[in-house]
Amino acid sequence: MDVSLLIRHRLKELGLEQKDLAAAAQVTESYISKLLARKKAPPSPGRTDIYEKIGRVLKLPSGELSKLADVQRIEELRKKVAEPPRPLFKEFRELILRKCDSARQQEVRRIFEKQPFGELERLVTQKLLDVAQGVAREELGNEEWLRVMAQVSNCSYEQERVAILEFLDTDVFNVSSENCVSFLDPIIDSWDIDLKTFGMEVVPNRRLTAANLKRFEFAEQESPQPVAVEPGLEQFLKDESLSRNVTEEEIAFLKALNLRGKRPSPIYYYRELQNLRDPLHFPSLPQPGED
Repeated sequence: MDVSLLIRHRLKELGLEQKDLAAAAQVTESYISKLLARKKAPPSPGRTDIYEKIGRVLKLPSGELSKLADVQRIEELRKKVAEPPRPLFKEFRELILRKCDSARQQEVRRIFEKQPFGELERLVTQKLLDVAQGVAREELGNEEWLRVMAQVSNCSYEQERVAILEFLDTDVFNVSSENCVSFLDPIIDSWDIDLKTFGMEVVPNRRLTAANLKRFEFAEQESPQPVAVEPGLEQFLKDESLSRNVTEEEIAFLKALNLRGKRPSPIYYYRELQNLRDPLHFPSLPQPGED
């Protein structure tokens, strides 16, 4: 059973209509109709509040619709996974470039135009979506913000909620022109990127959100080298008469000892442990105000 079938089955059992469900979920009847007709994929449970609202109306166990939606989405994703990435439509690319810092705009445009939807364009697009979706997710329960956005988009409150739910469920491969006009354009003020480090800065529109400038860093990190354990330390750890009650912090200290090519015995590590534990070797520091 999929999401639409379960919802239709419960509507029939309870004697409810699509308009009742739409009113309870604060969305348009058209949205519910498309969902039930399978013309719209079930939205991601992690990006919407609609399943909780629908579940209460249909008197379903908490989380049942969300779990079913997850299973259905995974199955649909498997069908799409082999498809090559499609290029973004022209208006979307132009919007992204228009928001780019003017000093970097031409250079970024040249890189974008080398490939239909290359690595840099996907990176930038995803980060801009992340910021805009983060703002929309935080404000989803803010009725005043929703009404302001509805005025900006020239639509009703319910239509705006539907638009936000669809926007929260989109990704770089499925973004629409409506997403751009309704959210990316008004929420994102500008962005810039360092083409050497790929560090990005995204500036949200402060008239529509209290969110601050967002920074994304992509720094190369050296992978930690495994620490070789000395044979004497291994023997010390295996001998409970020597290493009884040794802690992870103390073991880390013993492993880090720089022995410069020497191979100490288990007794050496035992004595080092006793020295570490002896309070006489670590006098306490005077507290502020004490002589």
